[in-house]
Amino acid sequence: MAGHTFSELPEIAGHLRQQIEEKNKKVTLIFAHNGTGKTRLSMAFKELGKSYDEESQTTDRDTLYFNAFTEDLFSWDNDLESDRERVLRMNMDSAFFNGLAELEMENRIRPLLHHYCDFDFQIDYGQGAIRFWRETEKDADGEDVPLLIKISRGEENIFIWCFFLAIAQLAIDDQEAYDWV
Repeated sequence: MAGHTFSELPEIAGHLRQQIEEKNKKVTLIFAHNGTGKTRLSMAFKELGKSYDEESQTTDRDTLYFNAFTEDLFSWDNDLESDRERVLRMNMDSAFFNGLAELEMENRIRPLLHHYCDFDFQIDYGQGAIRFWRETEKDADGEDVPLLIKISRGEENIFIWCFFLAIAQLAIDDQEAYDWV
């Protein structure tokens, strides 16, 4: 984009879409420092990839993005009342999580995650909760029971990125739940 000047984010988004189409690219990665407008740009880019019907309802879309909104689909429930079970909640109202229960996401995320972290996790799709642990202990029946932990902010960021990468792979593999990408 050297030599180009844009006055509005939608103009930049349009230019990026044009460049991507001309070069037949499927993936575009944009890096910039904090506060430069990456999230706003990705939202403008996403809007240009939507199709609408006569009632202004979205009928088609073509963009899977990772930005601050993606990260915000996850939030901690610190169990302040009982101070026992801290879980990372997923905003199950988002289409981002559609159809995950049948896709064995743990088995897709775990190999990516274990390159960087030494904890394990389980996703409870019914509750929209993710539990983490490093160690287990035996219960009265001799079964391994996870000793639940709250992972660090850095580990959380890595986990969310690995979650996104697993979904991106589903989109690349044309998994039905993500065929809109």
